[in-house]
Amino acid sequence: MSRWTDMAGKASGEEYAARFATLARSGQNVHGEARFCAALVPVGARVLDAGCGTGRVMIRLAELGYDCVGVDLDESMLAVARKQAPELPWFRADLAEFEPARLGVAGGFDLVVAAGNIFPLLAPGTEATVVGHLSEALRPGGLLVAGFGLDEAHLPVPPGLTLSDYDDCCTSAGLTLVDRFATWDADPYDGGGYAVSVHRTL
Repeated sequence: MSRWTDMAGKASGEEYAARFATLARSGQNVHGEARFCAALVPVGARVLDAGCGTGRVMIRLAELGYDCVGVDLDESMLAVARKQAPELPWFRADLAEFEPARLGVAGGFDLVVAAGNIFPLLAPGTEATVVGHLSEALRPGGLLVAGFGLDEAHLPVPPGLTLSDYDDCCTSAGLTLVDRFATWDADPYDGGGYAVSVHRTL
């Protein structure tokens, strides 16, 4: 069982979406992840949102002109995503058992984004498997972008996955580190408790 399933319990996608709606109304920018991804690949590029949740990132990328597909394990999250953007493709899948070929996307994705602490919330021990699946979804030269917390201040669960662990998973999957930042605003990474990592396929 994923740590997300353990943590979320009976929390619903509607509750999750409502929190971000409140942030947006207060004037906070809730589209940093989409803006970050849009700076990496041209408009029209094919993007997989791995752990898409309620679709906040993917819907914004689609609005910006990207060809997007979303995958998530939580049906309550996907229900919100489908309600907000029924025209977009949303798939329910456990990333540890994810088979990119089943999406029916020929040629692979230009970018896979895993925002929202996806990796720390996986079932312990499945991280390398998930990175492998996401790497398989990429076309040659494609990018895997993942942002997640590394300490208690940036995580809703006890920290487990380190950057070194994550980089090892990526190396095993044939990915090379391109850059690393401290925020989705592309602030330089300084060893803090949150990192956004960009890896590229060979």
